[in-house]
Amino acid sequence: MREWLRWPVLRQLSGSDFLGRGRAARSPSADEPARIENADSVVRSVCPYCAVGCGQRVFVRDGEVTQIEGDPDSPVSRGRLCPKGSASRQLVTSPSRQTKVRYRRPHGTEWEDLDLDTAVDMIADRVLATRDETWEQTDEQGSLLRRAMGIASLGGATLDNEENYLMKKLYTALGAIQVENQARI
Repeated sequence: MREWLRWPVLRQLSGSDFLGRGRAARSPSADEPARIENADSVVRSVCPYCAVGCGQRVFVRDGEVTQIEGDPDSPVSRGRLCPKGSASRQLVTSPSRQTKVRYRRPHGTEWEDLDLDTAVDMIADRVLATRDETWEQTDEQGSLLRRAMGIASLGGATLDNEENYLMKKLYTALGAIQVENQARI
């Protein structure tokens, strides 16, 4: 019978809080301290999900993220986050999150771990080789082109405007002319 008394409606009807505006409406976990009260530090960040750039406050305790909330000082979101932004803590705390560079060789069937410097060098070598192989200095009439037709970029909405601007500058410097991103559309 005691289990029945834990139901809010029964607490409301059987106790002194008949209107259900006080203790009867409170859950047992309401007396527990908030996850943000025990944080060692609060770090400001930007939500990684789309190009809107909502501000976030990341609460950290003992070097681990304990909570992520909207930043009320953000002029973009004024403390609000969409459902995906509210759940962004899982990006850094999920046990299935990849934390190493994974590489599968051509025609390979197994993934292997690479250190970051090796992976970055491999990418740079391939970009430069593609640029050299597909570079067009002039067309058949001798008109100046200076372009690399083997490199293109298609950015998504997870990049903000500043990141898309820097990518556009990089690809333009490489000679790519096929550069598009969702932030422009």
